[in-house]
Amino acid sequence: MKIAVNTGGGDAPGLNAVIRGVVLAAYRKGWEVYGIKYGYRGLIDTKQIVHLTPDSVWDITNIGGTILGSASKGNPFNYPVEKPDGSICEIDISDTVVSNFKALGFDAMVAIGGDGSLGIANKFFKKGIPVIGIPKTIDNDINATDITFGFDTAVSTATEAIDKLHTTAKSHDRVMVVEVMGRYVGWIALYSGISGSADVILIPETPFNIEKVCKKIKQLELIGQNYAIVVVAEGAKPVGGDVTIIEKSNGEVRLGGIGKKVAGKIEDMLEKETRTMVLGHLQRGGAPTTFDRLLCLRFGTAAVRFIESGKFGKMVAFRSSEICEAPIEDAIGRMKTVPMDSDIVQTARSLGISFGD
Repeated sequence: MKIAVNTGGGDAPGLNAVIRGVVLAAYRKGWEVYGIKYGYRGLIDTKQIVHLTPDSVWDITNIGGTILGSASKGNPFNYPVEKPDGSICEIDISDTVVSNFKALGFDAMVAIGGDGSLGIANKFFKKGIPVIGIPKTIDNDINATDITFGFDTAVSTATEAIDKLHTTAKSHDRVMVVEVMGRYVGWIALYSGISGSADVILIPETPFNIEKVCKKIKQLELIGQNYAIVVVAEGAKPVGGDVTIIEKSNGEVRLGGIGKKVAGKIEDMLEKETRTMVLGHLQRGGAPTTFDRLLCLRFGTAAVRFIESGKFGKMVAFRSSEICEAPIEDAIGRMKTVPMDSDIVQTARSLGISFGD
């Protein structure tokens, strides 16, 4: 067998560990593995393909990022090309990718990515490429799996930052507003906020009322706590309002800036010194946690077993602490949001954490 593996979308801690799992498991079966660099670009420009051997992946489990590079743009089904007049148009070059895949003699492809990348992989499966998907995103918003790799590391990074902000907030009697990633779901904000002993957590799943946020901060002062920690997911929005956008490019929306807005409102309404911290891409970087390392190695080796069993069109999933399979179709197209009646939300409310609702 000759396997292709690629990493698409934004980077996440643990990508290299997945690659290592695929390569070592495949070579134990006498198979070969090739890395497709920068998403699907390596199957458009075949010079961007590298031979992966046990020696080349032996010591990469603990290294963040991806040795194959990643790409959040360059979808072969809507590939941007420049016209003679300098304008950009999108064309479908997916047939070229399929043709190159077959010409290179590949028998299967392991596609590691989030909702967008897995959606592309599913389209290629329908065009005849034998595909196995592996769910990757720090946002933890993919359906059909309890958790995605990269999430645990991102939460740990955010929690550590919140821990450190407690001491400076307490020293100066300040309100610290921490903006974390997560796009349109609040998993990172919820997990890190609870673990980091935040006083307020604002997530996209429930629009917040800024007056109720301020009321919570006032209540803290009445019991002698003159500082507060507010964790805000980048996709959080006020009641009757919309998400905050800091950039629009080629129709793509970039979220961000809600932390600054919330901080400004708190300072104006309470006349209390307030500071903002945006963690941003810090949450994508660094070495994966022990949990993510093990999960990634389990995902990578399971993908090879799926190939051996002919389970194409499937995604490796993690449910009830066990590895299982799920159709890629079931995982894409809709986000896994935080259920507001879940035990984790009830835990937060029982601890006195406000959601501004």
